[in-house]
Amino acid sequence: MAALLGRRCCGAAAVALWRAQRRQRSTFDVAVVGAGIVGLAAARQLVLRHPALGFAVLEKERQLAHHQSGHNSGVIHSGIYYTPGSLKAKLCVQGAALCYEYCDRKGIPYKQCGKLIVAVEQDEIPRLKALYERGLQNNVRGLKLIGAKEIQAKEPFCRGLMALDSPYTGIVDYRQVAQSYAEDFQEAGGTILTDFEVTDMEMAKESSSGSEDGLQYPVVVRSSKGEEIYCRHIVTCAGLYSDRLSEISGCSPEPRIVPFRGDYLVLKPEKCYMVKGNIYPVPNPRFPFLGFHFTPRMDGSVWLGPNAVLAFKREGYKLFDFSATDFLDAVLYSGLWKLVLKNLSYGLSEMYRACFLSAQVEELQKFIPEVTVNDVLRGPSGVRAQALDSDGNLVDDFVFDGGTGDLGSRILHVRNAPSPAATSSLAIAEMIADEVKQRFEL
Repeated sequence: MAALLGRRCCGAAAVALWRAQRRQRSTFDVAVVGAGIVGLAAARQLVLRHPALGFAVLEKERQLAHHQSGHNSGVIHSGIYYTPGSLKAKLCVQGAALCYEYCDRKGIPYKQCGKLIVAVEQDEIPRLKALYERGLQNNVRGLKLIGAKEIQAKEPFCRGLMALDSPYTGIVDYRQVAQSYAEDFQEAGGTILTDFEVTDMEMAKESSSGSEDGLQYPVVVRSSKGEEIYCRHIVTCAGLYSDRLSEISGCSPEPRIVPFRGDYLVLKPEKCYMVKGNIYPVPNPRFPFLGFHFTPRMDGSVWLGPNAVLAFKREGYKLFDFSATDFLDAVLYSGLWKLVLKNLSYGLSEMYRACFLSAQVEELQKFIPEVTVNDVLRGPSGVRAQALDSDGNLVDDFVFDGGTGDLGSRILHVRNAPSPAATSSLAIAEMIADEVKQRFEL
């Protein structure tokens, strides 16, 4: 008994000592804020490049990849849509190849089920052909235009005049990919601190952590619970909160984030045979979002949608989720009203479809006429962190910036990383690591 008590006391003392050492060693060369797929990919790349340095990931939730990374469609995009020469185009094509390679290496299941972008009206065909040319400029592999018979050969229930066939488009569970990034990061010596909501960043006084640490780790990052870590540099990958973290750090509040909720329908299990791969509409340049599409999932289900309506809470996944702060942030921003006025009819149509199931099904029937209201159920939702400028324009490309002064010069903000950020995550991570090395002289 005495020996057992002795062991227990020694164990308790060891735990207390470990906790004390952990508090004393809460100093890192670089802290990455945000444990979504982009933040985890960036942290992983940084620690692999600089194994002698200390890295931490700070996440406000208890789970990783809890928001956009865990609420997306799961598509591995091929890079067709994006403006040639843009970061989106470059990083998506690179990222898709890296994603497939990474999944193969780690044994993460995926399906290269392909995608058809289908023209159902004559006036869509010129836009479809232009999209094909854009895809070729972006070096997307395997693209070809196919006719009505070939559409039905690939998707027996789909009707269309012409389609762009993208055979290298795939699907994967991005939450599983993000978790694998986290494991790589920790195995390489990185630290992940969950339940750590960053609410303040400032230059630390030398006395705050001892004069030596105060000089070596001059930035203090505080959580909503009063916890602190000290670091030399910060990278923020905060998605829906990227603008607020930028303001906290004294950097520019632009572009602003306005949340848009996307609601999905799901095909009933007995109807999933009607969809084999991804089926997308031809995007209309007059509208800001892609429109309804059919997306098979790794679990065998099929998601339909999403729509796009203003969310009244940045993490508002349900229709009646509401935050006064988030709501006022959005509606008092002039950029939102300019966007609304430019897209009033589209916005009203989206709101109507959000309320009436039959209106959403009508959109789906343009591609698969056999789908009926009785074949679908309301499904999950996601919230898109849409960056808007003050003129009401959607910020289409990735945005990376920092600031000036003692604190701003030590921070790199990933300000806008919309779809296809999950597909592009490994390529984005390489770019962030290059930028960190150049800015911070690691």
